[in-house]
Amino acid sequence: MNRRELILSLATVSGGLGFKKDQKPVYMERQSSFAIDGNRVRFFHPDIKERFNVIMLADTHLFRDDERGDAFKEYSGRMAKAYNQTKHFLTKESTNPEESFEKTLAIAQKEEAKLVALIGDILSFPSEAAVDWVSECLKKANLPYLYVAGNHDWHYEGMAGSIAFLRETWIQKRLLPLYQTDNPMMTVREINGVRLVALDNSNYQITSEQLAFFQKEVATKKPLVLMVHIPFYAPERSVGFGCGHPDWGAKTDKNYQLERRERWSETGHTNTTMTFYKEVINAPNLLGVLAGHIHEQSLDVLNGLPQIVTYANAHGAYLKVEFVPNKK
Repeated sequence: MNRRELILSLATVSGGLGFKKDQKPVYMERQSSFAIDGNRVRFFHPDIKERFNVIMLADTHLFRDDERGDAFKEYSGRMAKAYNQTKHFLTKESTNPEESFEKTLAIAQKEEAKLVALIGDILSFPSEAAVDWVSECLKKANLPYLYVAGNHDWHYEGMAGSIAFLRETWIQKRLLPLYQTDNPMMTVREINGVRLVALDNSNYQITSEQLAFFQKEVATKKPLVLMVHIPFYAPERSVGFGCGHPDWGAKTDKNYQLERRERWSETGHTNTTMTFYKEVINAPNLLGVLAGHIHEQSLDVLNGLPQIVTYANAHGAYLKVEFVPNKK
């Protein structure tokens, strides 16, 4: 059995990648390759015009608050205590979310990062004080950045309302300064020929507008990287890898009472979300997916596509993502 046959065989055995049992998967011939060493990720592609790097972070879980948040303490109390003290992901020394965030921005400056990507749960709840503090830190760092929300950024636990309503409400009331002029649901940056696409999937679902946005990016045929807070389903991963997970839904929602929120949908993922998932793992010009949410670093390869999840920035973690021309 040659290498190509082996990969096709493994793809058939693994299943769960959006293919029906009787449908033969198509092995994706990609021009790109990747390498991982600790929290350093490298993508190689012949269409990258010049070497550059991006610092990507998620799950800082800042809990700063002031008198403006007094009226919301019944909704912020649990998460306000969740990450007050942490241990650094490398040194194991005591640290905290604010120190971790500031040091990560300092690293981005030292590394001359072309972009800082803030991919969700930078906040533990939508505190005005925390948004102001993050905005000031980013202004001082004077680095280009983008931001998409995670499931905690906009969530006040126990507050009445659907997930959709609360996300829209607190994005508009509190989080807007972090988006600059970007669409909160989807944005893109192009650097040296690479399109960096960020989508908000913090409710575990994808909208038709986001699907169309991604399809348009794939149609450019330029090398892409997709950044989302919640990672995509990978075989044998937990439902926490929930975007596209076939078992995602009300029956597997173990945390809705703890987080005091609306339960996941009784009918599972929307058809749009599942279509998006299939198109992601079959996009020929997608270099990889970068995500957070799980608070553990991991790597899955889906149809030749790497998905790298970063450890939580509350513990000082981040990904240094390097883009390297690969001339053939």
